[in-house]
Amino acid sequence: MSLTVPSLPAVPLPAVPLPTRDQRRAAAADRLLTALEDLVRRHRALPVDDEYDGLRAELIAAEVAHELSITRSALLRHRPLPRLVE
Repeated sequence: MSLTVPSLPAVPLPAVPLPTRDQRRAAAADRLLTALEDLVRRHRALPVDDEYDGLRAELIAAEVAHELSITRSALLRHRPLPRLVE
């Protein structure tokens, strides 16, 4: 016995403009700055413990490297268009 699934009527979706290249690049930069601010806030809230200073520094460096990598990838995906010289 086979079951049939009733089809639903097509509902038109509203046309939403895609972000421009410049808007995507600005969003990537804004995301990086927000992530770095959050990182600073989180690490300043941690208690000071001289025993783990080296580990904390390594963790901060790793988080910054990760955020930079994400931003670099986003910016490379949305390179600025070359300007035409007249």
